[in-house]
Amino acid sequence: MQMIATDTQITHAQRAWLYLMCALVLAFLVVPCLLVIPMSFSADSFLHFPPHRLSLRWYRSFLASDDWLHGAWVSTEVACATVVLATALGTAGAYAIRQLGGRFGGAMRAVFMLPMIAPVILIAVGVFFVFARVGLNNSLGGLVLAHTLLALPYVVVTVGTGLETCDLTQEMVARSLGAGRLRAFFEITLPQIAPAIYSSLLFSFMTSFDETVIVLFISGGDTSTLTRLMFENIRDQQDPTIAAISTLLIVISTAALIAAQRLSGNKRND
Repeated sequence: MQMIATDTQITHAQRAWLYLMCALVLAFLVVPCLLVIPMSFSADSFLHFPPHRLSLRWYRSFLASDDWLHGAWVSTEVACATVVLATALGTAGAYAIRQLGGRFGGAMRAVFMLPMIAPVILIAVGVFFVFARVGLNNSLGGLVLAHTLLALPYVVVTVGTGLETCDLTQEMVARSLGAGRLRAFFEITLPQIAPAIYSSLLFSFMTSFDETVIVLFISGGDTSTLTRLMFENIRDQQDPTIAAISTLLIVISTAALIAAQRLSGNKRND
C-alpha cells in the first residue's frame, strides 16, 4: 500500500539538504581513514597516494620488525589490563551514582567526567609529575593507571545509561528475599546491563590502544606502545609501515565494533 504524504508531513525531497549534509560529514570523517588503506599497499619507499605499484612490502616489514611487534604487544597488554580495571571501577562508580542520586550523585558524576573535559596535555603533564614521585614512569603499571583514568568517563557514561533503563526494583526484591547486595547485583542487575558492559569494554580497549599524548610523557624504551612508535616514525622517517599498521588497526576496530553490536543485539533478544 503506497503512503501519500499530507501537507503536514515532510517528504524525502524536503529532507534532501539534511541527507546531503550528513553525507558530507560522514565523508569528512571516513575518507581520510580510507585513504590510508591503498597507501598501505604501495611499493614506494615513501607515503604516496595513489600508489604507483601494489605490494605487501610494508605488511611484511611490520611482521618482521621486533620493535613494531613488541610495541603492539605492549599496547595490547596495557589495553587488556585497562579494560578490566576501568570496567570494574566505572561500573561500580555508575552504580553508586545511580544509587546516590540528587546532588551527591551529580557531584560524583562530575568528578568522573573530569578526565574527559580537561585537555589531555594537562593530564599528561600532571600524571608525569605524580608518577615521577612514586616511580611509575616507564612502567606498565603506570600506563595502565593512566589509561584507566582516561577510560573511566566512557565506562561511567555507558553503564550509567544502561542503569537508567534498568529496573532496579527487581534487585530490591531479591535483597528483600535474603540475597546480599553483591549477589543481587551480579544475578539480577548485571545481566540487564550486559549490552552496556560490552560497549564499555570496547570503549576502554580503544581508548587505551589509541592513546598517544600521555604515553609520550610516561613511557619509553621497553614500555613504548605502538602509538608512540608510530608517532616517532612519522616524525622522523615517514616509513610507509605506519600505513600498514593503521590499516590493521582500522580492520581490528571495525571488527570489534561489529562484534560488540552483535553481542549487544543478541543479549537484547534473549
